[in-house]
Amino acid sequence: MSHQTMTNIEAQRDMRLAYFSGAPGMFASALAWSVAGIIALQSSASNAVLALFVGGMLIHPVGVLLCKALGRQGKHSKENPLGALALESTVWLIFSLPIAYAVSLSNVLWFFPSMLLVIGGRYFTFHTLFGLRIYWVCGGVLAFAGYLLAASKAQPYVSAFAGAAIEAVFAAAITLSAKREMRSKE
Repeated sequence: MSHQTMTNIEAQRDMRLAYFSGAPGMFASALAWSVAGIIALQSSASNAVLALFVGGMLIHPVGVLLCKALGRQGKHSKENPLGALALESTVWLIFSLPIAYAVSLSNVLWFFPSMLLVIGGRYFTFHTLFGLRIYWVCGGVLAFAGYLLAASKAQPYVSAFAGAAIEAVFAAAITLSAKREMRSKE
């Protein structure tokens, strides 16, 4: 299928098939949030910030490994025009990290809520990538949680575990949906 002939629906289906609807990456992200929460409890908030940065760098490779373990490629078609959006949203996320870090230097309690807002915003683009409205809901829940946690001056471990829990719940829901979609195609 050439770039010119791949429709948006076909491109989204290719993304869902290649990446198991994004659920493995979301599970990897939940794991990164969990590790940051544990480090915030056991060590310090600044070490937890570093843990989320390092864990964040591992989300895509771990997500791809999980995709492959689930029998998916973990790689979309070269002709898929949505590949550019996936890259662009990743670049936007990377450009947002220095802002979240600068915020943490002013008040470490704001780092994890800031990251929830950034990542929630990124998930809105996942609706376009995968064709799943659940990503709008997930993005909204993450952003709202970020706002509430910042307003309530929640401790870093609370915010990190909130991010982990939200992403784990949505990843589970997306996994179930992806399995239903595959069964209906059989």
